Amino acid sequence: MFEKFTVIPSIDLKGGQVVRLLHGDMSRVTVYGAHPGETARRFDEAGAELIHIVDLDGAIAGEPRNIGAIAEIRAATKCAIDVSGGLRTIEAVRAAFAAGADRVSIGSAALLNPDLLRHACTEFPGRIFGSIDIRDGRLAVKGWVETSQLTVAEAAERFRTAGVAAAIVTDIVRDGAQVGVDAARMEEIAKSVRFPVIASGGVASLDDIRALQRRFEAGIVGVVVGRALYEGNFSLRDALAVAIS
Repeated sequence: MFEKFTVIPSIDLKGGQVVRLLHGDMSRVTVYGAHPGETARRFDEAGAELIHIVDLDGAIAGEPRNIGAIAEIRAATKCAIDVSGGLRTIEAVRAAFAAGADRVSIGSAALLNPDLLRHACTEFPGRIFGSIDIRDGRLAVKGWVETSQLTVAEAAERFRTAGVAAAIVTDIVRDGAQVGVDAARMEEIAKSVRFPVIASGGVASLDDIRALQRRFEAGIVGVVVGRALYEGNFSLRDALAVAIS
């Protein structure tokens, strides 16, 4: 699937709107638009191959809450979409696919209910990503409001055993803060988990994308970019050009 380094724009949904959080804090939200489909269309036209969608309300509620917005994005774009947030039952996973997802990312459920992860990977082979969300070296779950006792290594083993296609690894402390990525730490994680890693959190400049792209052979196959695009630090077209340079 990941034959080259991939830049993945992100659309975070809260109340049907396009938003970004700071450090994963639901009270520190910036609204960037009321029409998710229009945002997705712009990313598609700029050359995106995959868009990462986060149902923030669903992540807190434990069940999808923005299915309508996801369907709107699907109708507006031809590129692949990955959906996450609140997917803690196989019915929720199926609902995300029914709304138009090409792939889904499972985080909390993978840690709290390993049987669900195995079921999803079996029913939708090659279409399930894992989510590893890290705050100060510890795993965060349930919309990042709780901390798991599992280690990163233990979580990675569950993902690997179940057969995920890749895992999105988010550095929560850096997420939405535009402080730069910790590329060396991401490389360390990629080498330890031994399956493809998509880095997320902290991207502020094209240099961050270059730093991760240089580590493609180490297992970092892509990067999720959010606030830096919305704030105009660089364009998606420029980011995609860097990814293949």
